[in-house]
Amino acid sequence: MVRYAEPGAAEWVESGGGPLIAVPEAVLPFWAGADGEEAASDYDRACEVDGFIGLLPVGDSAALVFGDEPASTTYLPDQGTFVRWAAADSEEELLAQVPTALETALWEPEVRWSVPGPVLLFDAAWPGNDSTRTDHVRVALAPGRYAVRAANVQPGPETWLGLVQITKLAD
Repeated sequence: MVRYAEPGAAEWVESGGGPLIAVPEAVLPFWAGADGEEAASDYDRACEVDGFIGLLPVGDSAALVFGDEPASTTYLPDQGTFVRWAAADSEEELLAQVPTALETALWEPEVRWSVPGPVLLFDAAWPGNDSTRTDHVRVALAPGRYAVRAANVQPGPETWLGLVQITKLAD
């Protein structure tokens, strides 16, 4: 697999060509990835998500699917935002543009996501129980409901990135 995001300031997750997914740790065993005996695997269901983001039932919770394209993705906890690398000459250049991107983004309609606690971001093709054996990022979310919105932004002439921002809602 070609790595676009070289190791640096952020921990990046890449896929083998399909979508990335954020699954609550509590329901990781219920995510079968590309495995499974069903006619349509969990991975197939993730591939069917239309748009930048979508939710899929997993166990008694839901997983957040990162649709559109399989871009290298990281999570910036200070901004509560997943950043998806579409085009930039360097990680430093891309991350420097995040504040401008957040200010100028034209957001898609948001979805509401309830999570029981921390989530793991990884390639949707992997079964949940094996997700820690591949690229992954653990996101320490508090249990509760979140508003999730997404946008693709071009904050600079040679810089394109996707944003998936999560905001905790009042209980």
